[in-house]
Amino acid sequence: MPIPNFENWMWAEACEILDRADRLQRQFFRPTIINVSQATWEPPIDIYETDECIKILVALPGIVPEQLKVKLEDRHLLIAGHRHLPTGDNAHIRRLEIPYGRFERHIELPCVGAQINAREFVNGCLLISLRKL
Repeated sequence: MPIPNFENWMWAEACEILDRADRLQRQFFRPTIINVSQATWEPPIDIYETDECIKILVALPGIVPEQLKVKLEDRHLLIAGHRHLPTGDNAHIRRLEIPYGRFERHIELPCVGAQINAREFVNGCLLISLRKL
């Protein structure tokens, strides 16, 4: 049985952790527009299109639906809000992987005319249905 090379294993593990941290940073802390005065993160989305509609699924667990802003202008959909830390004043954060704070997502739509047909929360995700005009 070959003896494992722990030096190579540790190096590969460190590189994998750095790659993951870089991906998370790009995904969640990318500025959405240049003139935003405070840092924002972008929630991940899935977009599905049929002949009649466009459906956008936005991962927003822990978000209160009433505190969301959803706005459609021309070919752009804006989804914005704020996720608050669920800790008390005396809490010590041991690990923080879920993004908190202000979020904003600008989505350019693939078609020219659309209107918001439905908006609902499903399993911690916002599902927006846009009817094509």
